[in-house]
Amino acid sequence: MPPAHDSSSDSSSEPSTGRSIEVEIEVPGSPEQVWQAIASGAGVSSWYVPHDIEPTDGGVVTFSFGPGMEGAGRVAAWDPPHRLVIDNGDTVGLAFEWLVEARDGGTCVVRLVNSGFGSGADWDDQYDGMTEGWGIFLANLRLHLERFVGRPATPMLPMAMWAGPRSDAWQRLLGDLGLSKVPSIGDRIAGPDDAPPFVGTVAEVGASHALIVLDEPAPGTAFLTVEGNGDVVGVSVWSYLYGPERATIVDRDTPRWFDWLAARGLPSG
Repeated sequence: MPPAHDSSSDSSSEPSTGRSIEVEIEVPGSPEQVWQAIASGAGVSSWYVPHDIEPTDGGVVTFSFGPGMEGAGRVAAWDPPHRLVIDNGDTVGLAFEWLVEARDGGTCVVRLVNSGFGSGADWDDQYDGMTEGWGIFLANLRLHLERFVGRPATPMLPMAMWAGPRSDAWQRLLGDLGLSKVPSIGDRIAGPDDAPPFVGTVAEVGASHALIVLDEPAPGTAFLTVEGNGDVVGVSVWSYLYGPERATIVDRDTPRWFDWLAARGLPSG
């Protein structure tokens, strides 16, 4: 998944084309609960990637998709619990407007407008990847609010590059994890003996992703996904763990997951 707050030189030098990604999802919770999940570092880190957010107009936002994939942005609008805008400050680049609207029955609609995309093949790939990625992340946000509202999670974000095409890699991933090649909501996953603990129930299934509610190695959420449309694709097994032992488990299992994925992927170098 491409970084969602791109601060690369390409994004700061290319003019915007005016196109944007607009997605929304209905989630359980009050506006204040939803705001905590989308506008605080602990909240965002529990369903997306590690974040720190300074809660004020002009505040600094930092994030990390992993070593070498860190970045920063600016809080361009801060209006709790209804509207948050994050951009690249004074440089041209991606911007993210989050809107929270209360609905009857104790739910809210979360709407994201992701704008600032430039032109060219690289931007087209990023646009397509982020459109798909936001759908998965927002589904994980909904699971977080359904099952773990107000609780912090520690993310574990291993990935590797595998030989494509995507459909073949997806079938390999499902098979290696002990899932049916056509998984259904409610299916149980126990994981293979040579992988770290990974036990739970399938909560959502797409063409090349599945969301899991985890029982082991700790209560949490997870998703499996394969991305890309070429001869090389990205394969991820990302988890968000809760409970007092979550940081210890992430430290223990992250290198094991990287090794497990790499052993099935492309040779290094």
